[in-house]
Amino acid sequence: MLKGLYTAYTGLINEQNRMDILTNNLANASTVGFKKEGSTSQSFDDILTVKIKDASVGVQNVQRTGINNPGVMIGENYTDYSQGSFRVTGNTYDLALSGDGFFVIEYTTKAGETSTKYTRAGQFTLTREGYLVTQDGDYVLDTQNRRIQLNTLLDSEIDSDGNISQNGTRVAQIQVVDFADYDYLEKYGETYFQPVEGAEIINSDAEVNSGYLEMANVQIVSEMVNLISITRAYESNQKIVQTYDSSLEIAVNQLGRVQ
Repeated sequence: MLKGLYTAYTGLINEQNRMDILTNNLANASTVGFKKEGSTSQSFDDILTVKIKDASVGVQNVQRTGINNPGVMIGENYTDYSQGSFRVTGNTYDLALSGDGFFVIEYTTKAGETSTKYTRAGQFTLTREGYLVTQDGDYVLDTQNRRIQLNTLLDSEIDSDGNISQNGTRVAQIQVVDFADYDYLEKYGETYFQPVEGAEIINSDAEVNSGYLEMANVQIVSEMVNLISITRAYESNQKIVQTYDSSLEIAVNQLGRVQ
């Protein structure tokens, strides 16, 4: 009897994982450069169940009772890197990438340690010193892996190759790179990515669009439909658990009294 209870339990755990991912997607539906996540499910391997030490067939005999599947388990979570829609801002330092690629960022921890991160969130601004930084204050790097510093008193123009010009003179070029296989990327926070061992950086053909922002690639209507589906699946597994609980209560409290 308990096999069905365990199966329903694995279903609850799986749907909870899907719910957590989906709600995070919805919470970041308006986050610039956010890439939604998804999850996969897979079944446990089928197992052959047998009876042992069953007096009805002989204690020494083994009787096969058939193939059993313990239920579903969480597969793997993945990131959808598809491009989000563009929003017009008119701000020179708001940048959106059209095509595959990432801006290169010098990320600094609270302990002062620096590392390189990658992002699609191009909501940049200038500091008082003229450095081009993200909304979190991390430095945007040029093609020489240097911090980009501009003259705050001059207007800037940014072309599709990421070249920044002031007074008609090219000052710097924003570095945009891509990866051969996104399976070697992992999320860091909401909009940053970092490579893992085996990642290969390649040139990017993405165009830089000044005055635009790439919004999250989350489709709210689709996510809400999935939310309803997950909720119903969770409730179904919950009812199965409740049914087994009632059956066990009867077996223990009522049938157990029979002498």
